[in-house]
Amino acid sequence: MTRLFQRSFCCIATLALLCGGSVSAQEVDKWTSLFDGKSLDGWQKVGGDDSHWEVEDGEIRGSGNASMLVSTTGPYKNFRYRVEMKINDHGNSGLYFHTTEKPGFLDGYEAQVNSSHTDPIRTGSLYGMCHVYHELVKPDTWFTYEIDVKADNWRGRDMLRIKFIVDGKELYEYLDFEQTFKEGYFAFQQHDPGSKVSIRKVEVMPLQ
Repeated sequence: MTRLFQRSFCCIATLALLCGGSVSAQEVDKWTSLFDGKSLDGWQKVGGDDSHWEVEDGEIRGSGNASMLVSTTGPYKNFRYRVEMKINDHGNSGLYFHTTEKPGFLDGYEAQVNSSHTDPIRTGSLYGMCHVYHELVKPDTWFTYEIDVKADNWRGRDMLRIKFIVDGKELYEYLDFEQTFKEGYFAFQQHDPGSKVSIRKVEVMPLQ
């Protein structure tokens, strides 16, 4: 076993192996929306006036220079997090969790959002930890991103289980034994002026 995998694991598995079934109706009732579809109430921009976050046609839209849009609800530790979003051709964004109230790009876990940007790390990647290099989602196409995070213990070692799901397909479960970011807030990244990200649904289900 390499030194890298002594610290953490990136496990590729099938839906049946990781989950063993679909979400029950009882679980669906526990989802809480973090976006009202009309305004940025409950969200705060971290960045300059040359970066823009606005709501149009029931969507949060990010454009302009680099910034972050952070949910003021939290912090969260164990949860299921579900977002419907899309990124433009050659665009780049990120879905952050366990981040700070005023984050930069390196604060917190980042679920990459990128179909065709020059950065080869694509949607489905836990940036800097477990990477996907092939295109899972076409540019300008709505998709569902789901992240499940749960503190656990494996063979006497505390760690965080981080599961990635794109359009209902489970990609992998990453085991972070370093517990790099133990809890925090949710955020979206506006990466650069050529990127345009859109979000139309943001939901969280807290877990014990």
